Amino acid sequence: MAEVKKIVECVPNFSEGRDLNKIEQIVAPLRGKEGVKLLNYEADKDYNRVVVTVIGEPEAVKNAVVEAIGVASKLIDLTTHEGQHSRMGATDVVPFIPIKNMTMNECVQLARETGEMIANQWDIPVFLYENAASIPERQNLANVRKGQFEGMAEKLKQPEWKPDFGESKLHPTAGVTGVAARMPLVAYNIDLDTDNIEIVNKIAKCIRHSNGGFRYVKAGGISIVERGITQVTMNITDYTKTSIYRVFETVKMEAKRYGVNVIGSEVVGLVPMEALIDTAAYYLGLTNFSMEKVIESNLGE
Repeated sequence: MAEVKKIVECVPNFSEGRDLNKIEQIVAPLRGKEGVKLLNYEADKDYNRVVVTVIGEPEAVKNAVVEAIGVASKLIDLTTHEGQHSRMGATDVVPFIPIKNMTMNECVQLARETGEMIANQWDIPVFLYENAASIPERQNLANVRKGQFEGMAEKLKQPEWKPDFGESKLHPTAGVTGVAARMPLVAYNIDLDTDNIEIVNKIAKCIRHSNGGFRYVKAGGISIVERGITQVTMNITDYTKTSIYRVFETVKMEAKRYGVNVIGSEVVGLVPMEALIDTAAYYLGLTNFSMEKVIESNLGE
């Protein structure tokens, strides 16, 4: 009987979105490796961050990602880093997502193995979050990242914030890294035709779960200075329960209160087709529409 091949996705986020030479060096270990496929990487100059998507066999993906983290730790200096996106590490987060023949528990174990390797090989403290969290208080990434790189040295002195792996000592330039196991999420930004950050923060507050908004939405507001606009930036952590279209329409509705218009939106990284199917069905008024009616889903392996 043929061996069942396990497939995992990993989406490491590195705190470099402006120097293309550095970005290419960071993703180089993810190319040309047996059992690993580099699907996508998207750099954002305003966020000063690159989101990378790799997929493949668990052991191969783990080793390749740890190698890339080592490169990032040498190239990225957070003491001089500036960007719109919150960050606590040169490699900020490393989530693992089960794709095929993988359970969430197996992803949790993979996250733990990866975290231990990062700490041992690169002297970077590691926190486990989401489904891999060692305690409930660390499930939410926002709690782990609070204080960011600048406040992390003091945070690590607190007994309750002892890293899951590594010493309670901040890496001087690479900070700390969060490693997780989670389900697929949608990283989604909505553009508004205003430079007023107070307005966009109020809109973000309306949709994020922590302030009474959508259960599976984490959101904030940022300024895109060179374009003269702002963004509601968010993660939809369960698109099957909170649809993209529902969030988009709510942001449009709230923006009208301030005489502000939605002028576009973007998906960061890759998105599950099912999330777009749901949104297409809503806007086109399709009935009985599902993945089975998409040609690509009927092509087999």
